[in-house]
Amino acid sequence: MLDRTQPDENQSAGDIASDGVSEHVVEDKPHGFRPLNWLKRAGQFFFALSFSSLTRRIVSLNLAGLVALVASILYLSQFRAGLIDARAQSLLVQAEIIAGAIAASATVQTNAITIDPDRLLDLKPGETYGGPDEYSPLDFPINPERVAPVLRTLISPTKTRARIYDPNGSLLLDSRNLENVLRLDLPPPAEKPGFVERGMVAVRTWLNRGDLPLYRELGPENGNGYAEVSDALQGQKRSMVRVNARGEVIVSVAVPVLRSRAIHGALMLSTQGDDIDQMVTAERLAILKVGGVAAAVMIMLSLLLASTIAGPVRRLADSAESVRRRIKARIEIPDFTRRRDEIGHLSGALRDMTSALYSRIEAIEMFAADVAHELKNPLTSLRSAVETLPLARNENSRARLLEVIEHDVKRLDRLISDISDASRLDAELQRQDAIPVDLRRLLTTLVSVANETKLGHDVAVEIRFEGRSPTDAFAVTGHDSRLGQVVSNLLSNAQSFSEAGSKVRLTCRRARGEIEIVVDDDGPGIRDDALERIFERFYTDRPHQGFGQNSGLGLSISKQIVDAHGGRIWAENRAGPPDDEGTPTVAGARFVVRLPAL
Repeated sequence: MLDRTQPDENQSAGDIASDGVSEHVVEDKPHGFRPLNWLKRAGQFFFALSFSSLTRRIVSLNLAGLVALVASILYLSQFRAGLIDARAQSLLVQAEIIAGAIAASATVQTNAITIDPDRLLDLKPGETYGGPDEYSPLDFPINPERVAPVLRTLISPTKTRARIYDPNGSLLLDSRNLENVLRLDLPPPAEKPGFVERGMVAVRTWLNRGDLPLYRELGPENGNGYAEVSDALQGQKRSMVRVNARGEVIVSVAVPVLRSRAIHGALMLSTQGDDIDQMVTAERLAILKVGGVAAAVMIMLSLLLASTIAGPVRRLADSAESVRRRIKARIEIPDFTRRRDEIGHLSGALRDMTSALYSRIEAIEMFAADVAHELKNPLTSLRSAVETLPLARNENSRARLLEVIEHDVKRLDRLISDISDASRLDAELQRQDAIPVDLRRLLTTLVSVANETKLGHDVAVEIRFEGRSPTDAFAVTGHDSRLGQVVSNLLSNAQSFSEAGSKVRLTCRRARGEIEIVVDDDGPGIRDDALERIFERFYTDRPHQGFGQNSGLGLSISKQIVDAHGGRIWAENRAGPPDDEGTPTVAGARFVVRLPAL
């Protein structure tokens, strides 16, 4: 029987935690519920993304850019200007055609003859009364009764408003007042417009107004108040674009009504209030629809982009928080290093930092354990000597116990000094800035000090620099005091293992972009099993010295300093001539340090 607490292969731990059902219940569910589960998971995923600050910023910024673009298109769209120009040209053509038809409809009163007797007496023989050239242009007035049917026929398909003015600017005919003509304009509202309508009118007026003048309806006797009508009565055709009180664009044109080169009046054509605005609104609605689709696509793409950024960043942050709270338990940082972007770089940096942190913690724990162990031995010896001192029966026993106490105190002082130096090493290397170090000058100074003091040993030190010329530079980047400590430890170690009267040789050379420092001595060498262990903390192998004469931290500190400078240090034995039996001998020990050259 299966364990109910274990999830099967088709169910995740999150489903069990959220649904609280067993494995058998999941198996009994029909397959039709799986899409619902997928939709539920997708909804939970996008719901979690929506609460992400980074996701909200990405979506908001992308939408802000799209909104600004759509608003700019709506505000600066050339469609409206082109539509107005085209409409004005179309009205001018229509007006010229209609004006020509109106001029042809003007008639003279032919059913009556008026004779002036005085003029008739002045006629000479052969002359006739009157003539075609003597008729005044006023003899051909625009007859509204004859023009109205023509105007009705020509205006009805155009859906425009036509007005005819006489030469004095008085209104003769208005298509709004013609019988059987469809009125295309909307009647004034009976009720006062509401707040929403007033707001829409204000927005539309602000969008459409620009530099356009406001359209006003003038009285029948004020035709000259329209600039285009005034110009038409002067024989010029003109168009005007205005905006009415509702924010609707009005395009009007005026042309003169000419017959026999005489101006009989002016024809004014104008669009209805919502004629152009309906086309502009339709065009803007199309732009808004495209903007809405683009916004939906942009939101989806922004969410997908945010999922590739916010999700991994959240996981990295949660892991870092877990590391902070559970410092003793090793927490694995999610690995996104396969991503070739900043998230992958951040993941790798956090993983390396966490690994270094855990390594440092483990090193501190091991160091603390080693320190406790090394301090425990002299303390135990010191305690025994102090407890035994009152029981000493003679001066010789008391003197030996005092020597033990003095030896243990010196050992403790030496251990504490070396431990303090080792514990401060990392912090000091991190605080101080690395600078160029001239090894030629540094090594020369250290050798001079070693030869003058000899540190209690009658062993001299020789130094040699190997290069193409004596002026070759031996420079590295680091901390001169700590590098000097490394060389001093190696020289002191080599002198302590050398016999009196012998020499320690220090050689400095270049080796493939590195500076190599070699310290050779003529001592007994190093046992093969101790070549690696000599760099461990508190390890010492000095059979010729008494117990407790060395802390065992000198070479360990040297290795720590060299590693911090990006270099390497190792020990080896110098091969000597074979003995009588042909067995290879050891001529002495050799310590090699390699540092990156500057």
